[in-house]
Amino acid sequence: MLGVSCSFSGRRWVLGKIDEDAARALALKHGLPGVLARLLLGRGISADAVADYLNPTIKRLLPEPLTLADMDKAVARMLTALAGGEGIAVFGDYDVDGSCSAALLYDFLSAVGAPPRLYIPDRMTEGYGPSARALLRLKEEGAGLVVTVDCGAGAVEALAAAREAGLDVIVLDHHAVESLPPAFAHVNPNRIGDASGLGHLCAAGIVFLFLVALNRALREGGRHAGAEPDLRDYLDLVGLATVCDVVPLTGVNRAFVQTGLAKLSKSDRPGLAALMRIAGVAPPFTPYHLGFVFGPRINAGGRVGRCGLGADLLTATDAAAAEEFAAALDTHNRERRVIEQVILDEAMAQAAIQANWPFLFLAGEGWHPGVVGIVAGRLKERFGKPAFVAGFEGGLGRGSARSVAGFDVGAAIRSAREAGTLEAGGGHAMAAGFSLHHEQTEPFRVFLAELFAKAGASLADAETLTLDGVVSPAGATTSLVQDIARAGPFGAGNPEPVLVVPDVQVAFADIVGKDHVRLRLVGGDGGRLDAIAFRTADTDLGRALLDARGKRIHAVGRLRAEEWNGRQRVQLQVDDAAPAGV
Repeated sequence: MLGVSCSFSGRRWVLGKIDEDAARALALKHGLPGVLARLLLGRGISADAVADYLNPTIKRLLPEPLTLADMDKAVARMLTALAGGEGIAVFGDYDVDGSCSAALLYDFLSAVGAPPRLYIPDRMTEGYGPSARALLRLKEEGAGLVVTVDCGAGAVEALAAAREAGLDVIVLDHHAVESLPPAFAHVNPNRIGDASGLGHLCAAGIVFLFLVALNRALREGGRHAGAEPDLRDYLDLVGLATVCDVVPLTGVNRAFVQTGLAKLSKSDRPGLAALMRIAGVAPPFTPYHLGFVFGPRINAGGRVGRCGLGADLLTATDAAAAEEFAAALDTHNRERRVIEQVILDEAMAQAAIQANWPFLFLAGEGWHPGVVGIVAGRLKERFGKPAFVAGFEGGLGRGSARSVAGFDVGAAIRSAREAGTLEAGGGHAMAAGFSLHHEQTEPFRVFLAELFAKAGASLADAETLTLDGVVSPAGATTSLVQDIARAGPFGAGNPEPVLVVPDVQVAFADIVGKDHVRLRLVGGDGGRLDAIAFRTADTDLGRALLDARGKRIHAVGRLRAEEWNGRQRVQLQVDDAAPAGV
């Protein structure tokens, strides 16, 4: 595209191929603006699927829960527990998906008269997922049934100990595993033997489907003692988890997010209402608010504070308690930022000597395990390649990995674990966690180097930036932004459209804030467009933009409409740029 084979950030640009005749036909059939029709075609949306894509609803897109393997067994076992008055415990994870999943199950069971014992493990002392010690403790407390949410799929030893002790465990998870755990029921679209095709769901999505099936069984059996819970009230949690766990926004996930945003805007949940006040945000909300305002604060308890704080906030029914939890999480989030910056600075120094590697593998003594995942994400964004970051303490390192398109870090971590170069680990294609001992550090690095050598072609594709269209400064209007927004919500699996603004003069460029580069671009027709490149001042892209004052460039990014001094304006959020006329 525009002859750019190596941009300021080292990428090749290509324009997505669109059949213009098909785009015109789609626009005519559905009464769509041309730009929206081209976007839909570029995302592979057929004419028959346009209505569901532009107006995703739970009613039309919710799959049948019983298509998931073991769902019938899980529902039947829960019915038995409810009928017999058994003690029920919910074992969750400390991230947003885990907290939302635990809150979903807690709210529903409380509504049907069986409030469960909620257990969130301590990240520092217990690690991730259920342990034999924790499960047996729950049995001693009176639990006859434990439900693990967003964890448990790989906890073979812990679940074996529970089974031997006579404790039934239902696993509601979405993490890929190569073997089945010894659970009473294992509901997981990414397990062996599941043909549901729902592998794109996060754990909260799986829990929601479980509640749909359970609620239906209670209704059909006439077992609702009082008013039946309205599951629509829970969709704020499902939408929040779907965005924060970065699962693909396709199929029912689009409906989860769209409906969840509408529910969230009503501020019905005391904990989220308290978080809105302390974060200083108000409706209407977008996926940005879920991922970058609410998510980091809910995660903060699991990263640097008390791990159960997120679940406490989401299940709070008392406004005063909710305010207390929200304040604590906000404080922990500020602490997390300070710790993150210290580790990031040290990691950047290490990364400088790995500039020619296809991946980054960084480790430090005393690096907080609750923050290494964020640091890995920052490094991945900065260098455009997968990053593995571990913090060591007492000889054991706990780490996180973040990836780019073309390399599955979850599969890599699982393979390394099976090869004995890691103590433990697992995760998704784009994010994973692992642990290792000091003596495993070099074998793990060598193992990764061999994997990346085999993945050369797919990683090369990741250096290509595919553009969705072309726009001039004069054409970057609020109407265009509104038309593009109809293809949302945007996120993983449905990225925000990337447009190129070709051959514009950089009339102004300067650093704002700590490390952002603000620009003013002027087109050949005199049209002006404000632009900003976040966190780039000390990068190749940022330095090139600052050096381009008075010169002509091609700029690539995403258009955003915002309120400024009482009027609407459009701004380009710059992802990349290249010199024009070269």
